[in-house]
Amino acid sequence: MKRPNILILMVDQLNGTLFPDGPASFLHAPNLAALASRSVRFANTYTASPLCAPARASFMTGQLPSRTRVYDNAAEFASDIPTYAHHLRRAGYQTALSGKMHFVGPDQLHGYEERLTTDIYPADFGWTPDYRKPGERIDWWYHNLGSVKGAGVAEITNQLEYDDEVTYHATRKLYDLARGHDARPWCLTVSFTHPHDPYVARKRHWDLYENCAHLEPAVAPIPAEEQDAHSQRLMAASDYPSYEITRDDVRRSRRAYFANISYIDEKIGEILDVLRRTRQEEDTIVVFLSDHGDMLGEHGLWFKMSFFEGSARVPLMISAPGLAPGRIDTPVSTLDVLPTLAEMAGIDLTEIAPWTDGESLVGVATGAARKAVPMEYAAEGSIAPTVALRDGRFKLVLCKPDPPLLFDLEADPHEMTNLANDPKHSETLSRLKSAAGTRWNLARFDAEVRASQAGRHVVYEALRNGAYYPWDYQPLQRASERYMRNHMDLNVLEEAQRFPRGE
Repeated sequence: MKRPNILILMVDQLNGTLFPDGPASFLHAPNLAALASRSVRFANTYTASPLCAPARASFMTGQLPSRTRVYDNAAEFASDIPTYAHHLRRAGYQTALSGKMHFVGPDQLHGYEERLTTDIYPADFGWTPDYRKPGERIDWWYHNLGSVKGAGVAEITNQLEYDDEVTYHATRKLYDLARGHDARPWCLTVSFTHPHDPYVARKRHWDLYENCAHLEPAVAPIPAEEQDAHSQRLMAASDYPSYEITRDDVRRSRRAYFANISYIDEKIGEILDVLRRTRQEEDTIVVFLSDHGDMLGEHGLWFKMSFFEGSARVPLMISAPGLAPGRIDTPVSTLDVLPTLAEMAGIDLTEIAPWTDGESLVGVATGAARKAVPMEYAAEGSIAPTVALRDGRFKLVLCKPDPPLLFDLEADPHEMTNLANDPKHSETLSRLKSAAGTRWNLARFDAEVRASQAGRHVVYEALRNGAYYPWDYQPLQRASERYMRNHMDLNVLEEAQRFPRGE
């Protein structure tokens, strides 16, 4: 059996409610709309954890943070946990990454043979939260609302520079794969940092949304004292008392965010165009997803770290031979990508099946059920691990110090009414709490997180004292093996590097 190539297109902090069935109609995203038309579109997909590093480790392994121990953006991703890159590589695939994956620790590959860029965020333990100091803000790395106050236009930023580079290396790699010097099937992951804040966009994309009707949140800001306990902590973590967020700030932030979706669409269009022109499209599975979402001012909240829909729900689209395009409303998870790719590539996962939390979506795409979708969060803005289950129309959120939250997402899509104390929903609450109790031991989870944090605080302080060796990935550039050099035959080189040949 000829195994398919796999192209994974990952973005950062893209709100899944904007992808109810492909990109919402008001978004200027023609390339993603075209991809959606030939994809299975999972309209209710949830992140495993609404924060970058935990979400990405879970996506790559099919395991929740309580298994990977990647609890936050400074927790080491252990080298002995198999990722989809390991599974595919073991099965004979060549594997490469262009862009962000927020690996923390000395292993910066996790199964990829090649990384084409460095990461945009640090690989050390410097961003470790501390549950021993509840409510403490660490201003040099915590999110604050400066991203909202500073929203607007720029032609180059730290993040635009990064994603421009990610695209360049991804397209160059696709050309190289097309030349056929390596006969193995390939998996290329292209991972962008947009539309992650700061909310700053290039003018040509900003101008697309001048008269956009969606610059106001559907739910007006809720005063902090009326928010649930976790949302109150998130507001404090973003230093909301120091900022007066105006209606214009909100509109500019959302406009720039939408503009950056159009920027990413443009970059994805470049990549898909090269895939098409190098005649690899028909043999390639294309997966599009995000690590987590962004609240975008809904409920008065920004960024991620919440289990509300804007933060926890993400887009997921899969275009693959044998999968009929269409919309699937069954709730699914980014945890499901690994077992899905394994099934489509003909890889047996029985050796590790008891340790995976995801389920293959091949059956779900044709109408099969999926169990309740689990989520976890144990990072900044929390004082203890918080967990959630999406089961059918209901979502339950539990944190040991806090009252439970229960929402009926069909009747209450904006999650305005907590049903946990409603007698009419006592049976649902009891059933979901029982399911959560079977899955999680929250006391043990809390103890494990605290032990991890304490150890990392010691190690980080030690490693920054004296000689410092960075873990950040240094891309290998073999310049002496590129283009024409005198240990090469010019005639052979020119023929080998041409694609297609003989036309």
